[in-house]
Amino acid sequence: MPSPDSRSRKIDIILLSLILALGIFLRLPPHTFATNGSLHSIAAAHPGSKMEGVGFDEGMYRGYLITLIDGGLHAYPQIVEHYIELQQRVQRSVLPPVRFLYLFCGYLWHQLFGSEPLAALKDVSAVMTMLTLFASTIFAWRLRGRTWALAIAALMALAPTQLHMSQHALIDGFFAFWALLCLWFFWENLRAPRHWPWLSAYILSLALLVLTKENAFFVWVAIVVLIVANRWLKFGTATLELLLATILGPLIGVVILAFFAGGVSNLVAAYQAFVTKAPQFSYAIITGDGPWYRYLVDLFLVSPIILILAFGTLFRLDREMKPELFMSIFIVTSYLLMCNVKYGMNLRYANMWDMPLRFLAFSQIVAMASWAKQYRTVIIAAAVIFLAAIEFHQYIILAVRYPLYELITRDLLQALHILKYPVQP
Repeated sequence: MPSPDSRSRKIDIILLSLILALGIFLRLPPHTFATNGSLHSIAAAHPGSKMEGVGFDEGMYRGYLITLIDGGLHAYPQIVEHYIELQQRVQRSVLPPVRFLYLFCGYLWHQLFGSEPLAALKDVSAVMTMLTLFASTIFAWRLRGRTWALAIAALMALAPTQLHMSQHALIDGFFAFWALLCLWFFWENLRAPRHWPWLSAYILSLALLVLTKENAFFVWVAIVVLIVANRWLKFGTATLELLLATILGPLIGVVILAFFAGGVSNLVAAYQAFVTKAPQFSYAIITGDGPWYRYLVDLFLVSPIILILAFGTLFRLDREMKPELFMSIFIVTSYLLMCNVKYGMNLRYANMWDMPLRFLAFSQIVAMASWAKQYRTVIIAAAVIFLAAIEFHQYIILAVRYPLYELITRDLLQALHILKYPVQP
């Protein structure tokens, strides 16, 4: 006879497999079904984004990818140089082509599967949000075991912002995967010092993060703060090798990026052109402005209960809650940096907080359920199912019924019928 623990483990694995399968299905972009006539019935039931047309950022990324496909990788320096020249002629800022890794993955996807550029980028975004779901699950398992992994998988599988990113050719869900990987590998290195496989994975993830987007700076600073906080909070052991890896990873990323950009001067000029012109760009002013608490407002509009529960955990933190402290410091540090970027706030950029916020939220659910002397497991399971259902309902309202493209406050308020009239920017 199998032991009760063995049966419980099998049940958890079956449930986890079902949750992951559901998460993968929901992340498939609509064009996946459109290419196969026999799948039209599934396409009708699939809650993918119903937005028509091409978004502003999507159009920019598609344009860069078309040029990259036509000219090949050796033409990348010319793409960067053309961008620098364009920025000198026009008053507005456009997205820089030095977000290399996303475009490179789109290029590889096109070469492998022959997808048209926009579809290739959407497929890459969808796949990366699937990988984020898997990484979140494994990270939670490593932090607190399979029960927590099951809960985090359920909450991440139906997270509105994750599902939204899977349906569009946007870099932010792609970036969130690498940010989460850096955070996970950093934790593993603290817990297993001088373990070279973890250390190598950490260096590689940091390098790839830098190759993805300039927001890598926020993640890197948060990790540095965690290293400093480790002296008092004792998450693990911060070795000299870990400190060197934290410097080496981004440095490797910058060197590779400079190589593809055509040199350090091109790379610096591209970033300078982007930063200088961004405050003059009307689109950025309309969509990226707001007070320091804008991220809190937008998070509350999209995932209100998740945010409330996460705050509950913040108010009961103590030195023994190592994973919760770890997640909290990461969120708070990166938040303080991101909320001070002028005309540079958008809930899309906060995708990297999705797993940490849900980890904190589940911690609060567990804490509240501990008050019950009986049926504790049933209460926790019911709470997670209820919360996941609310999250999915939020996604349906925002991305399917509305449907929205930009995760900005005005559009969120209109989608939720808090504002019921057109708002002039």
